[in-house]
Amino acid sequence: FEVMTEIVFDHEGTLDKFIGDAMMVLFGAPVEMSPNEQARRAARCALAMQAAVPRLNEIWEAEGLQPPACRIGIHQGPVVVGNFGSQRRSDYTAIGTTVNLAARLESVCEAGEALVSVDIANFLPEEAFTRAGEFKLKGFGEMVPAFRLKTSEKPLSTT
Repeated sequence: FEVMTEIVFDHEGTLDKFIGDAMMVLFGAPVEMSPNEQARRAARCALAMQAAVPRLNEIWEAEGLQPPACRIGIHQGPVVVGNFGSQRRSDYTAIGTTVNLAARLESVCEAGEALVSVDIANFLPEEAFTRAGEFKLKGFGEMVPAFRLKTSEKPLSTT
């Protein structure tokens, strides 16, 4: 998580929480940024994370560990952000359908893949992604279109 956390911070994301071997990352909270900036920073962050995986896999394999699959789901939309929980325990987080859709996209990714929603793809140059297809996702009645980030795209390096 050390390497991935630094990548998140380098892209001005907010590390919400660790969930098992996963991370939940926010862009645009608590520091506001435009929807365009949120989408581009999230996509650049995802690509940087993917670029770091081969070196991390070498380290884990040298230590006799099974490398985990790196799958990333990105969606953008309205969420409720704040401290949630009870009087005894609460956490700063984001909740809502937007968060659920990002998690569901991650769940249908292949290893080494980053899937983005149409809401994210709309802010990216067309050459930055390919159509991955439509997916039946838990909790969503209609098929959800998704797009696969291309791992070596230069257009995402600009604002």
